[in-house]
Amino acid sequence: MPTDPIIIAGTGQAGLQVAASLRQGGYDGPVLMIGDEPGLPYQRPPLSKAYLKEGDAERLLLRAEAFFHDNDIALMDAARIARIDRRARSVTLENGSDYAYEHLVLCVGARNRRLPIEGHDLANVVELRTMAHADRLREGLQKASHAIVIGGGFIGLEFASVAGAHGCEVTVLEAAPRLMGRAIGEDTSRHFLEAHRAAGATVRLGTAVSRILSDDRRRATGVELADGETILGDLVLIAAGAVPNVELATDAGLAVDNGIAVDSVLSTDDQAISAIGDCASFVAARTGTRIRLESVQNAVDQAKCVAARLAGDSAPYDALPWFWSDQGDQKLQIAGLTAGADDHVVKEHETGGLSVFCFSGDRFIGLETVNVPAGHMAARKVLGAGGEITRRHLEETGFDLRALSKALAGRR
Repeated sequence: MPTDPIIIAGTGQAGLQVAASLRQGGYDGPVLMIGDEPGLPYQRPPLSKAYLKEGDAERLLLRAEAFFHDNDIALMDAARIARIDRRARSVTLENGSDYAYEHLVLCVGARNRRLPIEGHDLANVVELRTMAHADRLREGLQKASHAIVIGGGFIGLEFASVAGAHGCEVTVLEAAPRLMGRAIGEDTSRHFLEAHRAAGATVRLGTAVSRILSDDRRRATGVELADGETILGDLVLIAAGAVPNVELATDAGLAVDNGIAVDSVLSTDDQAISAIGDCASFVAARTGTRIRLESVQNAVDQAKCVAARLAGDSAPYDALPWFWSDQGDQKLQIAGLTAGADDHVVKEHETGGLSVFCFSGDRFIGLETVNVPAGHMAARKVLGAGGEITRRHLEETGFDLRALSKALAGRR
């Protein structure tokens, strides 16, 4: 049995899942989790949705405190790793303490992208990634009459929905020509544009912010656009995307490529160090391209993959990516990687839902749905089963994925 622990750097969804899966897989060596946030590991997706409405921190917890005691998992919170000594196989914390490791799993996540604009540090200009951020945002919503959201991605639009339902006037400013442009196709993007406008939000596309305006108390009073126009507001959320936390890896001499670069089993170029989740880039099994994903599914599935390898059952990571976003009464679900699609087939449902079938050439690569949960689950079955699915397969079943799933199961 190893005397040094497996150290898990990061106490988010990925880090917690590594620890839990190690124990579930029968690993009985020491396990140490180190994270820079205080408290127990918690879920992040509700921060931009339910938590803004309810503020119930207990409901966010991934595991109760007893879980760590019962499974002999050491948890060190509010502690930041300052450097990695690969030769000594140890990490040094900011307080100078050293901890040796048998294996190191980097689950250090990502941080919000900072816009290089004047006023980003004003009192009522906020970001959203941690519970502390969400608490500031909840407090701001109690007083705000007009919220300005810089960025039309998942986080910005989820917040816009909550703020609008709270009775706040909302303006969304997106520099790109459409909403969620890096994640979804034009048809789905257009659907959400219309939905947010119908809910009362002002959404302006192709609109860049040059600076955030302030009063003499250093509180934001609005924004100035690149063309000189001003928009007044008393709460500003900057939701301009995220960048991976790669500094520890870079300083340690590990390869970095839009994240900490890992191989098919999620190992870095040091076999004693793995990296997973938002901070890691990997070669997608279905496309052969190096990507980095920010999703709960990716964090959990990569954690299970690494834990299985450390417990003696190594296999390449090939899980099907899937994502979701709740924006008011519009539930977006994505199965597969659809951003690279060059053709789409749109199906509108009598219930008001939407299904967008995404193709690369003739190959079915993913499905985007709005308020069609059964279709999303069927797409995950079809895409996750392996084998190439073509447009002809879908046409033969009238684009009924549940029927296609049954047909494919019958052929196996």
